[in-house]
Amino acid sequence: MTYLVGGISSAGRALPDLQGTAFRVTRSSGAYLWDDRGQRYLDTAMGFGATLLGHAPLPVLEAVAQAQAEGPMPSFAHAREEAAAAALAARCGELSRVIFLNTGSEAVHLACRTARIATGRGRIVKFAAAYDGWYDPVAFGNIQSPAARMTGARPERDGMLLLRYNDFADVERLFAEYDDIAAILMEPVLANAGCLEPAPGYLQYVTDRAHRHGALVILDEVLMGFRLHAGLTGHHLGVDADLAAVGKAIGSGIPVAALLGKPAIMELFERGEVVRAGTYSGNPPACAAVLATLELLVKQDYFALLARGDALRARLAATFAAQGLTFSSSGYGSVFTPWDREKAPTNYAQAEISVDAEWIRALHLALRARGVLIMPVAFGRLYLTFAHTDTILAELETAFTDVAQTWS
Repeated sequence: MTYLVGGISSAGRALPDLQGTAFRVTRSSGAYLWDDRGQRYLDTAMGFGATLLGHAPLPVLEAVAQAQAEGPMPSFAHAREEAAAAALAARCGELSRVIFLNTGSEAVHLACRTARIATGRGRIVKFAAAYDGWYDPVAFGNIQSPAARMTGARPERDGMLLLRYNDFADVERLFAEYDDIAAILMEPVLANAGCLEPAPGYLQYVTDRAHRHGALVILDEVLMGFRLHAGLTGHHLGVDADLAAVGKAIGSGIPVAALLGKPAIMELFERGEVVRAGTYSGNPPACAAVLATLELLVKQDYFALLARGDALRARLAATFAAQGLTFSSSGYGSVFTPWDREKAPTNYAQAEISVDAEWIRALHLALRARGVLIMPVAFGRLYLTFAHTDTILAELETAFTDVAQTWS
């Protein structure tokens, strides 16, 4: 009997047994993990995007340890909280007011609540197949659900409507059908649906139509925030957002998230019109992690990281093609999804028929036997970080090459 349900607290972290052996991590550092038998693995899951500096960056750990030593839960306001908010706001343009929370799901939930109160409207719109957290109702329309296919009438549940990603005409239909939309909840890149990139001009088009019809724009940057540059991906892609949820990369693996917003909207909290609470929200260790992480991220060469990753993607495709195998990827140099297809999908309809769960599981097991970890699930992603040096990427490429040669 095991007391931990399913053997793990978050279902997405489970790995299949390899040759009858379960996988348990004992420590992590840089681009590597070690299991309970002492074997080292090159990691590409990287905390599902939360460890952009690599696992366990020493300056962040030292800052968190100092905060822990000074008291992790003072109940009242503390100096690090304002400092962390200022550091985050400095990278997020007009979204200059900050509330810290503990998880991305909390941040998205609070953003939706804020939009409804700010506009006096009841409906929120999210992209079909986008992952915006596990809370109801934003879990509606997740990948591989019937609703995400959007056949027939527009799906709706508990005030949550779905919108087809990268479909300009569906935006017009949406606003012709409804006049009480509080906000568009916008994951700029559909990461959990296979790193589907926005079509040129699409995000700006959605933003313009939303604002024209009195709706707010919420960026869900929990996964993509600070991944393409030292700021929000939506801003990088030209979106004028009113609110944003951030998390993962801002804390280097320490649990922390935040809601950011334009001052006029965030004043609702100071007037007591929006309810928010949370015993652990903005605790000293979390704020210390944000401060130390952002101080390091703003010094990193994002261009070089993205270039290294894109070059690797191209080489992997060429390697598989040389063995008579298909391989493509969607996304960016720092986060991408592999496909057993000659051409990666560009929308969810294509992604759903392209995904091959058995292929990605087999690829995971083959690479794991060679000391490399990738996510074993359909629509999984490879995360490259600033800890993935040229030497480490060469090690990663060698493992992929060996698998391709074995499979040919």
